[in-house]
Amino acid sequence: MTGPESEGSQVRRAVCPGSFDPITNGHLDIIARASRLYDEVYVAVMINQSKKGLFTIEERIDLIRRVTAEYGNVRVEAFHGLLVDFCKQRDIPAIVKGLRAVSDFDYELQMAQMNNGLSGVETLFVPTNPTYSFLSSSLVKEVAAWGGDVSHLVPAEVLTALTERLRKD
Repeated sequence: MTGPESEGSQVRRAVCPGSFDPITNGHLDIIARASRLYDEVYVAVMINQSKKGLFTIEERIDLIRRVTAEYGNVRVEAFHGLLVDFCKQRDIPAIVKGLRAVSDFDYELQMAQMNNGLSGVETLFVPTNPTYSFLSSSLVKEVAAWGGDVSHLVPAEVLTALTERLRKD
């Protein structure tokens, strides 16, 4: 056997965590870039029972699986609790996070240092593509709710789901 699973070689794993309510082209850009750097990339969909999302966890997972299917090395799972526990359970040594602006850095640096201190898991910061530097799921939902065009901000499957969901509400 050759490749990453051959004897003496270790599978390189990373996780891209978030709420992904819904997944945006900015998220997808970071996941795609991580999938080129790692053998396996987990997309960990955060379960926060104190927040009611627009989409259920199951719907988010389904959407993410559909829009990442082309990569072949992306796995999508829900998680509840500490991200470092998710990493330990799956032998994931690295967290990949996108940074949109300096304002993201302060918070993300604290999280990275805490995660490393708790478990030794490293965090890699990937600068966001400038096209998506302003983009967030919250902003997409707000613009879409007011009838704005977000077709260039989310994958087509997500746009369809978002339009249908907002039509119901």
